[in-house]
Amino acid sequence: MRDLNYELKKLCLRNSDGSYATQYARERILTQVANQLYEMGFRYMQASSLKPKHIQALVERWKAEALATGTIKNRMTELRWWAEKITKQGVIARDNDQYGIARRQCVTNVSQARELTAEDLVKIKDPYTELSLKLQAAFGLRREESIKIRPQWADRGDRLFLMDSWTKGGREREIPISTPEQRALLDAAKAFAGSGSLIPKKLTYVEQLNRFKNQCAQAGIRHVHGHRHYYAQVRYEQLTGWACPARGGSTSKQLTPEQKSIDREARMTITQELGHGRTQVTAIYLGR
Repeated sequence: MRDLNYELKKLCLRNSDGSYATQYARERILTQVANQLYEMGFRYMQASSLKPKHIQALVERWKAEALATGTIKNRMTELRWWAEKITKQGVIARDNDQYGIARRQCVTNVSQARELTAEDLVKIKDPYTELSLKLQAAFGLRREESIKIRPQWADRGDRLFLMDSWTKGGREREIPISTPEQRALLDAAKAFAGSGSLIPKKLTYVEQLNRFKNQCAQAGIRHVHGHRHYYAQVRYEQLTGWACPARGGSTSKQLTPEQKSIDREARMTITQELGHGRTQVTAIYLGR
């Protein structure tokens, strides 16, 4: 293993910021970055060797490869994390505009929801993965949350409580149990898992995550994050009485003042249930 790859791996292991999924994605991106720097002729680098010329070379390469704006921005986030950990924040500009990286349009009013169907589930052979997928769709859980959850512990009667060690950013949150279908699913998950999680006792989280990915790939289930979009859109209609813009409902400009007040309250509620901090993020799910 080359020096830079080794040092970045150690840097990631020493600094366990964020959820497991965030840490895993960060290490993969930084490994790729180290490989690309080597390919571009930056040899014998250490983690502390990061300079503005390295950032510029990487950005130019990514733009030449016509990578999506979101992909480039995700990589820039991890470069800033690297710079911060070696106390060299000044090597990378705070604003992506300085590198000519376009601003991405987050709110398009085009639905990214994915409905989990019976046809999907019949292709899943692992019962743990099947329950995780169902919980994603029914409660808007992230993938990591749906695998790590301990249904018996999380069930608080009228709400589902998510422990900080399961969630992105370590933020505890509650999701109401508001339908008979949610209650029936949670009871089934409790009966299946007992006092444990949706990780088989003989497997680690990483091993079950890989099994989950393989099961979904074999079943042709892609973009599982779309289940969260579907939850948010259904929940919006429950709270307001009308469809959100991403599902063909009225846009903000078309709502009456009374409807705008209802819309605002619904968005704040859904933002909390999804575990986000800003309603602007929830607009990606619902449209505007």
